[in-house]
Amino acid sequence: MSQLDTHQHAETGGLSRSRKAQEKRTSSSKPPKPDKSGKELPKWASELIDWGRTLSIALVVVLLLHFFVFNLSTVEGHSMEPTLYEKEWLFVNKFSYYIGDPQREDVIILKDPSDRPDRKEFLVKRIIGLPGDTIEVRSGQLYRNGELIVEAYTDTAIEDLDYGPYKVEADTYFVMGDNRHARASLDSRSFGAVPRKLIQGRADFILWPIPKLNAL
Repeated sequence: MSQLDTHQHAETGGLSRSRKAQEKRTSSSKPPKPDKSGKELPKWASELIDWGRTLSIALVVVLLLHFFVFNLSTVEGHSMEPTLYEKEWLFVNKFSYYIGDPQREDVIILKDPSDRPDRKEFLVKRIIGLPGDTIEVRSGQLYRNGELIVEAYTDTAIEDLDYGPYKVEADTYFVMGDNRHARASLDSRSFGAVPRKLIQGRADFILWPIPKLNAL
């Protein structure tokens, strides 16, 4: 065989290897998704499935956050004035009570523990007493463990009747509304201290209306 023939053979072999490599790359590329019948799905259908999967994951994440991390709650009634007013939206932090305990002066969302016919599903109140505290209302003033409590969040002395002394039992919390006008708040003075299991979360912010945006 001549030198020229040998060179041509080498070139032909090189082209053959190049073609095989290209075919290998083509065959290894990801094929379109087949449907259940084995047929390849159109590109738009594959993209729709991917979008559906992404949205489903996002929905699950949002629901988990809603049930275990935060919630939004709307104020109803006037029992928390002047701190909160009707129709304001609150950001409720649920996670804080998974890692810690409620504290004095926390504004909380709780299930209504009363048995009255017009009971609401949820109430918003302020924690006044922790387990072991003794709460008393005397001459329009609030006392905790015998000490006068100065409440900057109220706008009047307590106009209701004297109350207590009341000893807060273990795993319960004494709550009151910030509105201290006569008969303005249904709270622990009526239904007693609230079991921990009824507390849904801590209201951290006023979110709406925007001019009222503020931390509590």
